[in-house]
Amino acid sequence: MNLYLIRHGRQSSRLCNVDVNLSEAGFRQARLTGERLALKKIDALYSSDLIRAVETAQEANKLWNVPHLIRPELREISFGDMEGMTDEAIAVTFEEFKKEQARMEKDLPYPGGECAADVIKRAMPVFEEIASSGFQNVAVVTHGGVIRTMVAAFLHMEPKDYRLLGNSLENCSITEVRWLEEANRFTVERFNDYAHLESYPELLRASWTDTEN
Repeated sequence: MNLYLIRHGRQSSRLCNVDVNLSEAGFRQARLTGERLALKKIDALYSSDLIRAVETAQEANKLWNVPHLIRPELREISFGDMEGMTDEAIAVTFEEFKKEQARMEKDLPYPGGECAADVIKRAMPVFEEIASSGFQNVAVVTHGGVIRTMVAAFLHMEPKDYRLLGNSLENCSITEVRWLEEANRFTVERFNDYAHLESYPELLRASWTDTEN
């Protein structure tokens, strides 16, 4: 079984983990992702219940037309007290926490929020559900924190070390995971693949401006 983990498209707000719609660029990213995977014979689609993930899944699914199952357990890691804040405000208000987090000495929960182990605990049953579903090619639209923590779990890394897996994933990048039933394990085949976006520099994270809708 092949699983294609897709980070949601660009959202319409840069505030931390707010539940908002995709931007115009986000819909474009989702369409390009749908086209990229159209030949993979996707036979099921899962997503978190956050708006940006649902809309990404729906847009890509225009190319696949497969069942779409929504699982709240695939939500982004909870950033707790940081949610709704700007990056600049977070850097000031949580300066000491960010310094401690950067040392990666332990799996710190975000103040008032989750740690990586919390995400793995709630999301892993969904991946086990997918593994036993009988589907062969499954797209999973979720979030950067979930993809990084789950890849760490699949690779038997310590939860605190998930931050070694990409500083930031591109929106609508693809991370491919394979479930080997006979070996009872997941393998990671590719990570943060955004080749389908590279011809459109305006769709990459480096181009995202505060004025975009």
